[in-house]
Amino acid sequence: MVTEDKYCIIGAGPAGLSAAKNLKDLGIPFDGYDAGKDVGGLWNIENPLSTMYESAHLISSKKMTEFKDFPMKEEVADYPSHREMRSYFIDYAKHFKLYEHYSFNTKVIKTQPKGDKWEVSLDNGEVKSYKGLIIANGTLAHPNIPEFKGSFEGEIFHSKDYKTSDVFKNKRVLIIGAGNSGCDIAIDAIHQAKKVSMSMRRGYHFVPKYVFGKPADTLGGLFQLPPFIKQFVDKRLLKMFTGDAQRVGFPEPDHKLYEAHPIVNSLVLYYAGHGDIDVKKDVERFEGKSVFFKDGSQEEYDLILLATGYKLYYPFIDKELLNWKGASPHLYLNIFHPERNNLFVLGMIEASGIGWEGRNEMAKLVAKFIKAQEENPAKANQFIAKKKEPFERVTGGFNYVKLDRMAYYVHKDSYRKAINKGIASL
Repeated sequence: MVTEDKYCIIGAGPAGLSAAKNLKDLGIPFDGYDAGKDVGGLWNIENPLSTMYESAHLISSKKMTEFKDFPMKEEVADYPSHREMRSYFIDYAKHFKLYEHYSFNTKVIKTQPKGDKWEVSLDNGEVKSYKGLIIANGTLAHPNIPEFKGSFEGEIFHSKDYKTSDVFKNKRVLIIGAGNSGCDIAIDAIHQAKKVSMSMRRGYHFVPKYVFGKPADTLGGLFQLPPFIKQFVDKRLLKMFTGDAQRVGFPEPDHKLYEAHPIVNSLVLYYAGHGDIDVKKDVERFEGKSVFFKDGSQEEYDLILLATGYKLYYPFIDKELLNWKGASPHLYLNIFHPERNNLFVLGMIEASGIGWEGRNEMAKLVAKFIKAQEENPAKANQFIAKKKEPFERVTGGFNYVKLDRMAYYVHKDSYRKAINKGIASL
């Protein structure tokens, strides 16, 4: 079959594999490409672009993360390691016979529309024509590296390059940024370093991994409360389990619960309370090995790790082709281009607890839309009219903080409801 009758999937992580499985289910031909050596995306630490580190685990529990039609094995821990996740995605690809559709160690370097097709250029020199394009290369590969005044004479690198805690041995360590990875790595560092500090621009809400002996994300959810009531009730419930983070040095959050991604970690407050992690203010400047903080304090460090997050990065396509506005593309349901009916982005989403099943539902909607264009134009045209409407994010009534990394954040329950409504309409 010539490629012009096929769709092109970029990526073999959870979003790409979801796309492959759903296209296959509906008999839609496709080719998949991944720059790595195997499936799994960033969860496969052996892939060259993986941002995994040896101690990395899921921050959501396996039952709330797994694909419904491919549950994780019973012997897998509540919060699986990246090694378990790598095995899971390999088993998934084998089970649904997706390997035969993929080319690995193959990088897509450019995509551009040619008439009603997409021209895809590969790093092996091949140029192919496809009926449509599904971008699913992930959101956590291109580091966000802020600029600082002055220069630091010690070692400095981004968390994307962190693999093992050996790099901290007998060093004075400063971790800049306190997202989930930053907190995980700080806990790694205390077992090797002479001193560990964390510099934070803002405060966070902390969620323990276990409540009443069960994974925290498996509790609740029976009743959908209005945002302001849920924020009021859950904040007070959380405080019963985590205590007051400000008492151990963390700054007060400048936002309400659920308005930014929380820190899901049971240990960082524990170690801060024991004095093993010293919480610092935002950085003012570097000078030699000294770091000056905005509260006027100063400390010397040997190593700085930047846990400053990631930027959306689609280097193989021009931004204007993605309807890019500000920090992210403006796409209907974070997937569908308002005008192009053969261009889709999967996985461009952050939502607390959406899991792989949420990605699967997104992919199912894409596959159903592709099929409807071929077999039920009336239904497809109704959906096309919907995706042309003015852009609106699915926030569920929550007022998310105005940060680049929150530009594609959605409310899980509202989002999945909208996705499944779309699936039903097609």
